[in-house]
Amino acid sequence: MSHHAPHTAGWQPASYYPDPAIHVLDPRFEKYWVKLGAIERIATGMRWAEGPVYFGDGRYLLCSDIPNNRIIRWDEETGAVSDFRRPSNYANGNTRDRQGRLITCEHGRRITRTEYDGSITVLMDSFDGKKLNSPNDVVVKSDNSIWFTDPPFGLMSDYEGNKAPSEIGQNIYRIDGDTLQATIVADDVLGPNGLCFSPDEKLLYVVESRGVPNRKILAYDLSADGRTLNSKRVLIDAGPGTPDGMRCDSDGNLWCGWGMGTPELDGVMIFAPDGAPIGRIALPERCANVCFGGPKRNRLFMASSQSIYAIYVNAQGALGG
Repeated sequence: MSHHAPHTAGWQPASYYPDPAIHVLDPRFEKYWVKLGAIERIATGMRWAEGPVYFGDGRYLLCSDIPNNRIIRWDEETGAVSDFRRPSNYANGNTRDRQGRLITCEHGRRITRTEYDGSITVLMDSFDGKKLNSPNDVVVKSDNSIWFTDPPFGLMSDYEGNKAPSEIGQNIYRIDGDTLQATIVADDVLGPNGLCFSPDEKLLYVVESRGVPNRKILAYDLSADGRTLNSKRVLIDAGPGTPDGMRCDSDGNLWCGWGMGTPELDGVMIFAPDGAPIGRIALPERCANVCFGGPKRNRLFMASSQSIYAIYVNAQGALGG
């Protein structure tokens, strides 16, 4: 483990229940907390873990390891970790479309779909003749449209991509599920990062990771036809925290990767639909992104810096997450 993060080096799972790393901040969280469950570290050895996505049909989890330019695969039955794709064109956020295909944000400036035979289709790499920045995170709506954020973080150095000038604004895009035509649905978010829909798809949540003075989680209403956004508002002011990627459960709670490299902040924050913090999962590393998986969609996978953690919860991931 890195000597820069001493509190990660000696991580040990809880030796008793309930796991002391689970914190109830509001009585609403009690029902989601499995008292006989503990945080497990299921894989380690990444440089910057991101974009977890679960494949129930194959009983495996994929997770991006951005600086190592690879997507890793963790097998649920054996615990084996292998390279799923290397090089990955600096893959970051991942999800599955409604047909079960892998959709990937690549810091190599494109959005791709992995077909059933393993071939890769480029869905988008430019808009109006200008290259995308470094697509960050992605979700797919029930109408098969693909929504993703495009901040310039991957262009800033050669560590998580290829250093290059930005050609286009920091937009949120929608790719139509039928025509693959792209439109800009928001151009006013400072560093758009993680995003997810509410279970009824009436709301889109977006992390504003360059918000001033603090990072924020924004909420938008979707239009009646579900194709455009309106009524932007701040749902959560993160204060000193750094929300990154997030997913909704079927009750509409937000499970958000969180941290800034300090034990008081690192882990996952859980917010009720009204924006109130209700729970916290403390981890020894900053968590970048999460997803629900397992046969019952009730296992939370947490991509956290150099490791992937998992815990069973009394919540199920919303469909489409």
